[in-house]
Amino acid sequence: MTNTTLENSTKIVAIGGGHGLGRMLSALSDHGSNVTGIVTTTDNGGSTGRIRACQGGIAWGDTRNCINQLITEPSVGSMIFEYRFKGTGELSGHNLGNLMLTALGNLSIRPLDAINLIRDMLKVETQIVPMSEHPADLSAMTPTGDVIYGETSVDELQEVPQRLYVEPAVPATKEAVSAIENADLILLGPGSFLTSVMPPLLLKEIAAALKASSARIVFVTNLDKEKGPAGMMSLETMLHWCERAMGGRYVDGVITEQHLPDIAPRYEQFIETLAASNHNWRHDRTKLKDAINKLIVCR
Repeated sequence: MTNTTLENSTKIVAIGGGHGLGRMLSALSDHGSNVTGIVTTTDNGGSTGRIRACQGGIAWGDTRNCINQLITEPSVGSMIFEYRFKGTGELSGHNLGNLMLTALGNLSIRPLDAINLIRDMLKVETQIVPMSEHPADLSAMTPTGDVIYGETSVDELQEVPQRLYVEPAVPATKEAVSAIENADLILLGPGSFLTSVMPPLLLKEIAAALKASSARIVFVTNLDKEKGPAGMMSLETMLHWCERAMGGRYVDGVITEQHLPDIAPRYEQFIETLAASNHNWRHDRTKLKDAINKLIVCR
């Protein structure tokens, strides 16, 4: 099988949220519908949080961010979807894409139907699946045993939490589980570790599918230290958290910019130059794409 054929037939799942997952999906866009992004749906900040406070439902902001980064053909539709209201009124700060997804979610049988309608409208081939179609929030237990609720509260913690939870214990979207079961390569990150990468892993169906998966599971490191409690965690600790959530299933490898002796020799390291030339904290799409394609070819 040629490298091109291998790349075109590989089923890839990327798990996370926000800017990090959007960046990853954008880098993988050449693989079209062979790529599935499983998106965190627990955000309670910004425009998303305000919508959830008055309308309920899942958090749409991370999904919208992913779709925005996958738009390759600018159009009136994409301009509308990306529009953010200004001014001082009630609409100020709201992103129209969030409102559109909320409205479509209210009209649709399933939130996934709303996502697919937007994908079709904006000609986005990559599959985008919410981790769950049921509203839930992220909560954390602190080292002193206190429980705090909401992603924004987790981000504001002054110490690393003991555990994370998704409450209530909602079921995972069946398409997310199916994508993991059929994947050849599963990517965790980049992005906010506690509030983007971890929430999908906390759903029992996703955790079970990852534990049973024969795919290669690879963790993609951030290029800069996070703010908040995740910034206090070592990479080794993050990998342990992922493996604990996956029922003891080991992460197979790590994509990183430099050799990390603390995790050797347990984890295979794929050392690549990944930073964008204008922002050393942001992954360059082309460099990230090349790094993933090397993984595919050598699998």
